[in-house]
Amino acid sequence: MSLIPEAFASSIAGREPQPYVGGDAWLRTLPATVDSLLDDWQLTVDGEPMFGECALVLPVAGAGEQSVLKVTWPHLEASTEHLALRAWDGDGAVRLLRADPRRWAMQLERLDPTDLTSVPVLEGCEVIGDLMRRLDRPALPQLITLSDLSSQWITLCSNGSAAVPRRFTEQAASMVRDLQHDDVDASLIHQDLHFMNVLAAGRTSWLAIDPKALAGEWEFAVAPVLWNRDDVTAAAHHVRSHLRLRLGVVCEAAGLDEDRAAAWTFVRVIVNALWGSDSKEWVTRMITIAKAMTD
Repeated sequence: MSLIPEAFASSIAGREPQPYVGGDAWLRTLPATVDSLLDDWQLTVDGEPMFGECALVLPVAGAGEQSVLKVTWPHLEASTEHLALRAWDGDGAVRLLRADPRRWAMQLERLDPTDLTSVPVLEGCEVIGDLMRRLDRPALPQLITLSDLSSQWITLCSNGSAAVPRRFTEQAASMVRDLQHDDVDASLIHQDLHFMNVLAAGRTSWLAIDPKALAGEWEFAVAPVLWNRDDVTAAAHHVRSHLRLRLGVVCEAAGLDEDRAAAWTFVRVIVNALWGSDSKEWVTRMITIAKAMTD
């Protein structure tokens, strides 16, 4: 059995460094890295390899327990994942058993592959809001801060794009300036917490995985709940009401300020539209969410 699925290798191949090592160079070293990790940690692969956008995940067994070995293509967003998981210590998130930051590797508890797309969308929103409440911790000093990140977005929005109406980019830049008047860097947050990044767990109902850790505020983290499960959004009788209902359910469950969550969501989807401005469909999807946050 090949431990490196061809589809995973194809998705990584050709990637430019972000900013550590390019995809091709990393793939050349990956088999040896996996072998050394299995040997050093005395693990045996006992299932089919899995993978996401940036990481290879191998079901493994060792010392009488089943777990997974996760090896990630080095990129900035993943550089503090192990620190966030260590801070959460299994409370609301997958438990970190061991980490080797030099090899971008972690041994994690094994969860059920069932994710939150398996439940009705509003039930999933409530679960995510509850997880946000459980995961709330003081920010770690090693993390990128929301204030620094969003300051870069002011420039991005000011430069704009012909594909995104100017009134939206100007409004997003203005919103960032207003939001930054408060302390927005206080909490350790998972900025990519959505339906596919929450898995079922035997020891509790649901746990977050794959954190993109940030020193920020949880209102900033609501946006992915709205731009994921777009098939459900498209089928809604009234799209704006549906999106606002999702927002409200998450905020109520998490104890968040709904107006701030709407403002940050507006900013994030306009930034997404600028990043993906070569796709008319993507821009339309993001602007639909932006309008729902302000209309």
